[in-house]
Amino acid sequence: MKKDIHPNYQPVVFLDTTTGFKFLSGSTKGSKETAEWEDGNTYPLIRVEISSDSHPFYTGRQKFQAADGRIARFNKKYGK
Repeated sequence: MKKDIHPNYQPVVFLDTTTGFKFLSGSTKGSKETAEWEDGNTYPLIRVEISSDSHPFYTGRQKFQAADGRIARFNKKYGK
């Protein structure tokens, strides 16, 4: 592996700004803000708008619309 061409991979705390949910993960993204994690160490803090805690698909709040088929759309449009 070549030296000095890869970004620094480090543990980072991600904060969901809508719910306040925090999780620790690895990332190459850095931040000037820091947060203290449960293990007592301080890590860079990255704020995100959507995470698994607030995304409608993972929370079960997503609504699925019934997709009409071609025949149903034809019958609806031209009536039978």
